[in-house]
Amino acid sequence: MASSDLSFLTTLEDIVVERRSSRSTDSYTAQLFAAGSQRIAQKVGEEAVEVALASTNGDRGEIVNEAADLIYHLLVLLANQEIQLADVVATLQARHRKNP
Repeated sequence: MASSDLSFLTTLEDIVVERRSSRSTDSYTAQLFAAGSQRIAQKVGEEAVEVALASTNGDRGEIVNEAADLIYHLLVLLANQEIQLADVVATLQARHRKNP
């Protein structure tokens, strides 16, 4: 996978952060922020379970779709907590340096 493909995660993160301050009722992301932390956390949990269940079926397409949902909702949760994806990446890098 090209790094340019992965750069879309930071683009999506920027969109999510922008919609955090939006009052639009047309934006699902803005609706999630308006619903609050508990609803956002609930969505992350639901999507995590759906990824796990999809993996037991072995349907690659379903796993990919559910993983995309999970990553999106995780980005919303992180933005809601004012945590950047770069913070998570830095933690992963630090862990890797400890356990190469």
